[in-house]
Amino acid sequence: MSTAEMILDEVQDAPHIASGLEIYWLTIMGLNIRVGIRRGLRQGKPLLLLNGIGASLEVLESFINAMEGTEIIIFDMPGAGKSDTQTLPWLMRTYAKLTATLLDQLGYTTVDVLGLSWGGALAQQFAKQYPNRCNKLVLCATGSGSSMFPGKPGTLLRMMSPRRYLDKQYMAKIAGDLYGGRMRSDPAMVEEHAGKVQSTSSRGYYYQVLALATWSSLHWLHRITSPTLIIHGTDDPIIPPVNARIMASRIPNAELWLMDCGHLFMLTMADVVSPEIINFLRR
Repeated sequence: MSTAEMILDEVQDAPHIASGLEIYWLTIMGLNIRVGIRRGLRQGKPLLLLNGIGASLEVLESFINAMEGTEIIIFDMPGAGKSDTQTLPWLMRTYAKLTATLLDQLGYTTVDVLGLSWGGALAQQFAKQYPNRCNKLVLCATGSGSSMFPGKPGTLLRMMSPRRYLDKQYMAKIAGDLYGGRMRSDPAMVEEHAGKVQSTSSRGYYYQVLALATWSSLHWLHRITSPTLIIHGTDDPIIPPVNARIMASRIPNAELWLMDCGHLFMLTMADVVSPEIINFLRR
């Protein structure tokens, strides 16, 4: 039995299978954290997914299903999904410490890391803070934090609030303008996304907003040593694609892929993006 399996046998609740994920509860830094693991074929490194702001692990279900053969690790950030909320705000480096501690408890030493949006900021911080633990890095629809070129003021104002996670009708109303791409023209896609969104802690959401607002990677991107794939949509109202170009120019071993899509291409175009990510990770 592997180290991860021995530790998982000792977690608080027995695992259950949901959409291919085994769900566990771990106590990390005094918080109960919900973790999902999708077992893979042991080819290459496991892939750690770091989600968007306030998002629960259910949101990335279609992408996880499309990553055939890849072992997946995903968890609800403190205050998101079903994980506990910390008492006080954290800096991004504390979220990275929690991530490393989670991997320790699961018995994973080195992983590939994929970060989406807010999770892309955390992925950058993790790659810098724990360079020996980040094999390859995939940055999706993300930027360099407080130093990046911002989206439209109205879009950013909507992002400041967790209302879209608490009110599915509001989510359906604003999804096109907020996320761009297929969310503008595919009501069924919007409804599917809204149906997967779980309620989140408002306090935890605002703590994530604050962590991003007080963080920037622009001055140390050149120190990221992991081979990096940057994927960005050309119709991204939240994070304009110029930010992807800047990151690609500053990370030494980076590739850039600009897609004709919006912010949530990992959900709306999972069948397109997943093979390219698998190819990158397995090179």
